[in-house]
Amino acid sequence: MTFRLPKRENVHERVDDSTMSFDSGGVDELGVIPWPILLRRRLARRVGIDHRWAVLWVVLSGLFTVGFTITLLVVSLERIAGELNSTTTVLTWAITGPMLAFGVVGPAFGKAGDLWGHKRIFVGGLFFAGVFSVASALAWSAPTLILFRTLAATAGSACGPSAMAYINRMFEPGERVKPLSYWSFVTAGGPVIGVVIGAPLVDSIGWRAIFAIQAPLCFVGFVVALWLLPGTDRLKGVRFDVWGSVTLGVGASSLLMAISQGRAWGWTSPATLGCLALSVASLALFVRVEQRAAAPLVVLAWFRTRNIAFPVLSQMLTNFAYMGGFFLIPQVLGKPRGLLLPTSTVGNLVISRPLAFSLVAPLAALVTIRVGERVAGVVGALGVMASMLLWATVGLDTSYAFIIGATALSGIGLGIAFPALTSLMANSVAETEMGVAGAMQQLMTQLGAVLGSAVLATISVSATHDNFTPFHIAFLVGAVAAAGGCVAAAFVHSTPRSP
Repeated sequence: MTFRLPKRENVHERVDDSTMSFDSGGVDELGVIPWPILLRRRLARRVGIDHRWAVLWVVLSGLFTVGFTITLLVVSLERIAGELNSTTTVLTWAITGPMLAFGVVGPAFGKAGDLWGHKRIFVGGLFFAGVFSVASALAWSAPTLILFRTLAATAGSACGPSAMAYINRMFEPGERVKPLSYWSFVTAGGPVIGVVIGAPLVDSIGWRAIFAIQAPLCFVGFVVALWLLPGTDRLKGVRFDVWGSVTLGVGASSLLMAISQGRAWGWTSPATLGCLALSVASLALFVRVEQRAAAPLVVLAWFRTRNIAFPVLSQMLTNFAYMGGFFLIPQVLGKPRGLLLPTSTVGNLVISRPLAFSLVAPLAALVTIRVGERVAGVVGALGVMASMLLWATVGLDTSYAFIIGATALSGIGLGIAFPALTSLMANSVAETEMGVAGAMQQLMTQLGAVLGSAVLATISVSATHDNFTPFHIAFLVGAVAAAGGCVAAAFVHSTPRSP
């Protein structure tokens, strides 16, 4: 595939990046290829690497580096809370805060990529994620750890929309399912891998060392991305939707606070009701702001488009179940409320989910090309729903084989559905809007993940080693959400493909 010159009839005026134009493949106005670009091409040809895939692996590696630590502490919260003289309730915000920031701030970075070029945003996100990882390793209290982890996730959220923009620019619509299967694995599977490896790493080297290791990885990724990534076209006249970002952030944070703290505060307490009222008011104001904004954070008109609204809704509901179950499963298996299994055993059982995802997603991408995105979305959501239903039957006498199968089924389901629906959504927007569309997709799936985690954790909070009923109810709620994702996927229209 050759990189094409940008079409001059585009509505937005294009401005050359300081390094190169992605579509032009690095040819400047005089037709001369700068020597760093020429060197990269010759090296890629010599080792037999398609330059598109080299770029893909660079952006996905960076995305994984900033994303896998978001949930790294979930299994070790109690231990870290004791070390920082805090409680697990407070320290939970070291996980939910970054998850929320990763989704809410993403659309702003999508706009920034359109304005300044996605290369700048991607490498900047990696660099500052590394800086705040260093700060996290030096955190001296629970509030500082929550602050630094949230800032690190805020910086790292820049990588998601930029990675999506690169994929959608490099690959034609009929080719996107496979690379997006890898993108989906990194975005959805990375946090799960963080949980699997988190406890053993904390036990062996300590939680501070983990972030001390992450920081140089971010800086190495920064250097490699700065050297290898081509620049992207910039759009003149792009504006930031500041009020949209503020109202969405306040609304989502207030809703999460009410859900996660409602049981402790009391569901009818002034604090809980106040958070809910603030959330409703902020989200209503967000809609009004977006209706009037010249360059909205989320294009509300997209939600009237079948192949944008329904894929995003399906992903949000499915991720509600997937990530809610992901937070719940270690509690069901571990101490002190669950099956009382050792931490290492919990990790070995949970790892079946990312393994299943990584094995199924590339194969499912090939099948999706034949059967269409609608079938893949429905089947995938059914897989997640079946996983939740199986987990709703887990008890003290459940075998390891059953647990592994129920856990892996969730990874299989998401591995089938997410790449297909992400590709379908990307094929439904203009090339100039891919950065914002990718950020919107990241926002909605992350909101689903955060809400799922908070809701299912709240439902199951009264579960004990002798009473698994609250766990079972929580998984049934997750199954209902996944069923909604299945219904939403059934309404999409698959991308037409030549026989």
